[in-house]
Amino acid sequence: MAETMDEASIGVVVIGRNEGERLRKCLTSLQNVPVRVYVDSGSTDDSCGLACELGFDVVNLDLSKGFSAARARNAGIDHLLGRDPALEYIQAVDGDCEVRDGWIDTARADLAADLQRAVVFGRRRERYPNRNAYHLACDDEWDVPAGEVNSCGGDALFRVTALRDVVGYNDELIAGEEPDMCLRMRQKGWKIWSNGKEMTWHDVAIDRIGQWWKRSKRTGYGVARLVDLHGEAADPSWRRLLHSAGFWTLANLTALIGFVVLLISRNLTLSVIAVLPVALVIVQILRLTRSKAHRLGVSGSFKWACLMMIAKAAQLRGWLDYRADKRAHKPATLIEYKEEPTGSR
Repeated sequence: MAETMDEASIGVVVIGRNEGERLRKCLTSLQNVPVRVYVDSGSTDDSCGLACELGFDVVNLDLSKGFSAARARNAGIDHLLGRDPALEYIQAVDGDCEVRDGWIDTARADLAADLQRAVVFGRRRERYPNRNAYHLACDDEWDVPAGEVNSCGGDALFRVTALRDVVGYNDELIAGEEPDMCLRMRQKGWKIWSNGKEMTWHDVAIDRIGQWWKRSKRTGYGVARLVDLHGEAADPSWRRLLHSAGFWTLANLTALIGFVVLLISRNLTLSVIAVLPVALVIVQILRLTRSKAHRLGVSGSFKWACLMMIAKAAQLRGWLDYRADKRAHKPATLIEYKEEPTGSR
């Protein structure tokens, strides 16, 4: 029987760690949802006190275990379903996001319209896209075409039956927990749906290249883990990302060497050989710049292209770190890119 808006019941899980004022905006945007929980991962600011003040249940993750977004979301889901087993939908929200007016009703209607949809998500936008190139790049990253897709992000509305069907997130993953869970959902016949509607404001809070590097390294580490975890069933895009990271990192290093050779060499043959990798990298940057120029402008797309090339090296480093940790039987630890603490209320 088709679900109706009146029959549907919903809860919300917010996760965070030292999000400061960003968390206040997040929690305030969810005041109309009666069943809600905030899961904290060892914050040193007053995040838990703020959540209590705004009427949220609070769950503190055990400090003796490693933190991860997956573990936090599972803890929040378990808390909500323990409190109200009849919940039909759960909205997951990262603590650095503010939910847009009307989003939950819109997403809930999309889930009700097709009982095969396990999750619906929309357009996450950076709150300050023009603050710097990092924010602009992240805003572009969140722009997912509408329709059936392979994976969602951290903010999404889930059907509880689908969450139960795959036993939630994988607690062991420090990154890539949504692609992992969405793959498992798709393997069971569920659909992942992007509706293209305005969903959340996000503040990535990146101001330094070191933060961008850590964020990209986390991606490489997470994707390497996913490929290893799923083997032949892994999403082909995951392997393409790792192969691209390896290829372009090698190309960039070879181009750097070639540039030095061009500066010091007087040998024509050697100079011709040296110019090839330099030309390859330049052409790639120009190609990437052109691909985004209509959206980001020439200056913005050029900066984006340069950040993508830097991200390749960071992703490769994450891949290599994963392999090293696996050989050493070392458990994965959280790779944080935000400054800490970010402030308190």
